[in-house]
Amino acid sequence: MLHRLSIKNYAIIERLDIEFCERMNIITGETGAGKSILLGALGMILGERADIKVLYNAEEKCVLEAHFDVTGYDLQNFFVEKELDYEAHTIVRREMNQSGKSRAFINDTPVTLSILKELGEKLVNLHSQHETLDLTKAGFQLAIIDSLAKNRAALTDYREKFSTYKKELKKLEALTEQNKQASAELDYLQFQRNELAEAKLKADELEQLETEQGTLSNVEEIKRSLENAIRMMNEGEYALLDQLNEIQTQLKGVKNLHKDILSYSERLHSSYEELKDISNELENLQENTALDPERLEEVKERLDIIYRLQKKHSVNTIEELLQIEQDLQERIEGVDNSSAEIERLQSKLKDRLKELLQMANQLHHNREKVLREFQNNVVVLLGKVGMPNASFKVDIRKLPTDHLGEKGLTEINFLFSANKGFTPLEMKEVASGGELSRLMLCIKSLVADADALPTMIFDEIDAGISGGTALKVGEIMKKLSRHHQIISITHLPQIARTADRHLYVFKEIKEARTYTRIKEITGEERILEIAKMLSGEQPTEAAMANARELVEG
Repeated sequence: MLHRLSIKNYAIIERLDIEFCERMNIITGETGAGKSILLGALGMILGERADIKVLYNAEEKCVLEAHFDVTGYDLQNFFVEKELDYEAHTIVRREMNQSGKSRAFINDTPVTLSILKELGEKLVNLHSQHETLDLTKAGFQLAIIDSLAKNRAALTDYREKFSTYKKELKKLEALTEQNKQASAELDYLQFQRNELAEAKLKADELEQLETEQGTLSNVEEIKRSLENAIRMMNEGEYALLDQLNEIQTQLKGVKNLHKDILSYSERLHSSYEELKDISNELENLQENTALDPERLEEVKERLDIIYRLQKKHSVNTIEELLQIEQDLQERIEGVDNSSAEIERLQSKLKDRLKELLQMANQLHHNREKVLREFQNNVVVLLGKVGMPNASFKVDIRKLPTDHLGEKGLTEINFLFSANKGFTPLEMKEVASGGELSRLMLCIKSLVADADALPTMIFDEIDAGISGGTALKVGEIMKKLSRHHQIISITHLPQIARTADRHLYVFKEIKEARTYTRIKEITGEERILEIAKMLSGEQPTEAAMANARELVEG
């Protein structure tokens, strides 16, 4: 419901603040005073394109703001999807600066024009001679039938399950594609894994192999050095062990003559024994060191395998190769696991689809049941609002199961003809703006008690009617306003009489400039305005009496 509309620096409006009641709001006033401009401003707030020409003062920015009570409109999901703060009291604002740049806000959060327009369509039905009406849209038509069929709870349940189904279907498609790609490279993955597995790599073998290769490749040099070392220790005039033995002999003779010599003699003896052991071990090592071309070849081949794998996988250590082998194994197992997950999801989705089809069939059945009575009631009401020769039909079609959508399997199309003898066609092709407005009024009056409806705004719904028809239109609008907010711009006193709040738009000239003003009129002031609508600017006593009878009758 629209609580308040604030307009600053728009068209011929310097500034206006308008408050609306929750039922019937009637706007009347002088020709050219700006009644339709109010709707233009509201349209801009709700997402219509902006034009810099609308600036009242080219030196200031235009600010338009609407306050809505969105309780009962089931908009929480919309706010969540658009990442907006949900507030029962929602403020929609539109600004346009001096350069023509426009910005939009919902509860002070910047939004795109498309989001603003999407929300606007959920909050307001703006019906004018120049607007494309929701009534011509298949989605809105289906919503009307669902209201009459009392499908709201079932449809909400269906949509939630359909949304889950679509998410899981998307997951299945992604998983299937992923599995398809993985399967295509499965042979290559297995080849790489097998190549690494067959190598039987060990974490510490590279260093050992490289050391062994170094030894086997330099056997002659090693033996030669060992032989020289052994000879220097045991052979010749200056053999190291012989000299140490001689030194020991020299110290033994005087070890009792000096207290420190005994200590040195013992240490020298230990060194001699250690070197003698080393000499023996070097001899053993020299004897056991021999050329082994076959083992050298084995080591080279093993290292070639390791180096080739390192180069192939762009790594430097065996540990990294072992990690790659593990990763490849996990990927191969993942292909097998995803195949099982795909089968599980396919089975689950099959069950979900079966349930959704059952729900969609029930929704379609509920819709079909209400059509005959709905069509007949619309025709009766059309006769009361000045279209006695009109015909109205709802074309309903059940779609194939592969066309299952968020609203089920039903396709709806409202067909209309205003003239006798003409086949009803799609409304957008044959209905005028005034006819559509009255048709919408008739339809909405039939569903008023079935659902929460957006604010309905009628701009000159009275076009082409008068007298008794106008009274009937007013009565239907009044009945509709008992449960839903109505805002109507009218020139007919028969409709103006129905107001719960009567707003009067007028022009005021100050300092050679025209300003649009608006005020609520009540009591005698309202009687006078309706009398003027009946007989002109200078109403007679009879017109005043007639106006009083209309208002109080």
